Amino acid sequence: MATDAHPGPLRVLVLGASARSGSTNARLASLVSGMMADAGAEVDLASMREFDMPLYDGDRETEHGIPDGALALRDRLEWCDAFALSSPEYNASVPGVVKNAIDWVSRVRPQPFKTKHALLLSASPSLVGGNRGLWALRVPLEHLGTRVYPDMFSLPAAHQGFTEDGQLTDAGLHQRLRETVRAFLSLVEADARYVCLQRRWYEFLGDRTESSVTQRAED
Repeated sequence: MATDAHPGPLRVLVLGASARSGSTNARLASLVSGMMADAGAEVDLASMREFDMPLYDGDRETEHGIPDGALALRDRLEWCDAFALSSPEYNASVPGVVKNAIDWVSRVRPQPFKTKHALLLSASPSLVGGNRGLWALRVPLEHLGTRVYPDMFSLPAAHQGFTEDGQLTDAGLHQRLRETVRAFLSLVEADARYVCLQRRWYEFLGDRTESSVTQRAED
């Protein structure tokens, strides 16, 4: 089967989406970045603390343009084939800092979330591991054209979930995470390297690339 001339290993941005030092989501992002590197990907590990930006304000955007933090995140997204986002859950939903970053970066043209693959992860002291926040996080990303991987990973009781060397204390969860990461990378590789699979993800059966519903996300 013919392939694209996509050089080198897959490029993946892994983002710990908490601004708090010592965050369990930062630890989960670090673990996932290592798994991806072991699988042969080129990994860019980042923290939300690197992308400082004010609350979105249309008047501020008109007067000052896109803030530097949002442009820096845009640049990191443009570099990658896919991204993994390890996000905490605030009040059963998306943390404000994460939603704000998505809102700012979506203002860039062309907006960089379109057609990127994403793996969503969470770590939380709760018994559901932040999973409710991931379902809410899917909504803006998929609206912007991101191909969010169906299998999300949530680590419950995360304050007790890591060994001293950064692995997961639960061997079964650790194996499931590794398998999820490798399956995700396999899908990204298929889309990045095989021409016949590119631009074939539509919201509804029968959609065409020129239809209004797909253009909504791709414009």
